[in-house]
Order: sequence, then C-alpha cells, then structure tokens
Amino acid sequence: MATSTPSTEHVVLVGMMGAGKTSVGMLLAERLGRPFLDVDAWIEDEEGLSIATIFESRGEASFRELEVRILESFLGNPHASVLSVGGGAVTDERNRKALSGCGTVVWLRASDDTLAAHIGDASVRPLLAGKDVNAELARLSAVRAPLYTEVADVIVDVDGLAPDDVVDRVVAALK
Repeated sequence: MATSTPSTEHVVLVGMMGAGKTSVGMLLAERLGRPFLDVDAWIEDEEGLSIATIFESRGEASFRELEVRILESFLGNPHASVLSVGGGAVTDERNRKALSGCGTVVWLRASDDTLAAHIGDASVRPLLAGKDVNAELARLSAVRAPLYTEVADVIVDVDGLAPDDVVDRVVAALK
C-alpha cells in the first residue's frame, strides 16, 4: 500500500462501472488542488460520440484502442492530476503496464449490489445493455478483480459511503 504521493505524481482511480470513479475523482481533484481527467469523458468529447455508440458502431476493440491512447496521453502529462480510468481499461495489458509507476493507483472497490444501485439505467452501459445486470456485474467483477489487485497501490472499499467519505479515505491512504 502506498504511504505517500508526492505532488508530482498522478492519483489514478480504477474500479468497476458504478464504483464512483468520476464523482469521487472530481471531489478528490478539488481537495488536492489538481486537475481532474476522465478517460471515458475525454473519449466521448474527442470522438463526438457516446461510449455506447462507439461500442455499437465500431466495436469494443476500437473503443479499447482509444482508451489505451488517451490513458497513455494522460499518464504522460507532467502535471500531477487525478485520473478516472474506465472500468475495463485494466483488461488491456498495455494499460496495466502504463499504470505501473505512474503515481498512486486507487481501486475503488464495491460490491455487486452497490454497483447495481449506482449504475441506474444499464441500457446506456454497452457491456450491460440487454443483459441480466446483476449477473453480468458479478461476472465482470470476478474477471477484473485480479487485474485491479495487480495495478492497485491502495484499495478503498466504497460500500455504504458517500463520495465525500470515500475522498476522505483516499486522502488518508495517500499520506
């Protein structure tokens, strides 16, 4: 577990969809006085399309290539930032390697029930649309948990916590 994060290093939030990476990331960036960068939002802005549309029109592989490129760009930024990384980014070995040594990687870990409660309308989530949400979240969580463990310097359990409380725990872990 990381014990400190110099101001020149990124804080990178990873975890499943619905874990709170964006909401926690924005609050954390404000608290640390750093810019906040969201890989998924950046891809949508750059492509002018929603992630769901990219998945539908170009396929998951194309989206993952965009994700690799944007994450690499963000991690190469010399200014310390708070980064939110899409839930599936860890499935690409290139991303896992890039996350190694980039700063402090924080896994926002949540139970499948918490994830399902936070996701809301699953129809806009390409990996969940048209599926049994709970079963698919359980499957994805099982596949990705070892990958999150591989890249994480810090694990913060978010179940039952408000975003501000999660930020408090992340900040405490960074000291």
